[in-house]
Amino acid sequence: MAEFDEARLDDPAALAAADERLRELAESGARVRREAGEAGEAILRAVAERGGERPRAVIAAGPDSRLLRAVLEPWCPVPFVAWPAPGLPGWAGSLDLVVMLAPQGSDPAAASAVAEAVRRGCQVVVACRPGSMVAEHAEGRWSTLLPTTTGDQLATAVVMLDFLHRVGLGPACAADEVAASLDEVAVASSPHTDLAGNPAKELAIALAEALPLVWGGSTLAARAARRLAEQFRRSSGRSALAGDAEHLLPVIEATRPRNLFDDPVDGSDLRPLLLVLDDGADDPVVREQRGRLQTAAARSGVRVETLASDAVSEVARYASLLLAGTYAAEYLAVGLAGE
Repeated sequence: MAEFDEARLDDPAALAAADERLRELAESGARVRREAGEAGEAILRAVAERGGERPRAVIAAGPDSRLLRAVLEPWCPVPFVAWPAPGLPGWAGSLDLVVMLAPQGSDPAAASAVAEAVRRGCQVVVACRPGSMVAEHAEGRWSTLLPTTTGDQLATAVVMLDFLHRVGLGPACAADEVAASLDEVAVASSPHTDLAGNPAKELAIALAEALPLVWGGSTLAARAARRLAEQFRRSSGRSALAGDAEHLLPVIEATRPRNLFDDPVDGSDLRPLLLVLDDGADDPVVREQRGRLQTAAARSGVRVETLASDAVSEVARYASLLLAGTYAAEYLAVGLAGE
């Protein structure tokens, strides 16, 4: 098993090897601003064309539909369906609005789904790259293209959410707020900030000798947890689990308290670490689940780390938590790359 070397997190040569990916993370806020600015006129035209008419239902199609569901489902004033499977629900028709995020614009399944929506006469709004496969299949009398060019999923989602808010189908999602929260994370987690003052590097060190259990109480925090667990698996090649409290509690409760005579350098017996994503959700159920997890962790001697965000909007908090955790995943990979 690769051994983690925390000195690499402040080593210019080691950080230079990861410069491309770290630079991509640092530019997250800029991508949101760019997409929102370039799609601004198209959004205004799309809003004017709708004329305030509400659809019978909103269908978010394609593989990125779950992010839209996490934001819209509690808010949307008409029935909302996320449909990540191929095609569309059998009942979808001319009274329904089909929306799709296609950041790359090259997914055949997404192109097929949007072509089916056009064929059925649905109202279609797609955020994707102009001239892409998805854009070509979206052409139709009742179709609207919101142009995006960076291939960034979050930035593309912000464009779509801005449109949906303006037509009364979703909550406010100000691109400037999302971008500002991303910029704050990028500054705090910069590779030029040393270990002593860098929360992402500190979290990477905590993760280096652990198997992460990632939990988020709200719908958006739970989605961020799933994304981060995937990032941690990729960075370390180890297990990482995200889930609801009832899924994580058995793992925590089955962990025996650490024996004082355990060999601390034996990496064959990595212990769980509970990573709580706190987006400020104050729902009683969320508080109760967080309390149960933290109590169980204390009883079993499981370390608890918290990523928190106090950004203004739900989407900004989601973006902030996801970027902070992704920085930690990248620093975890840097620390393990010395073997």
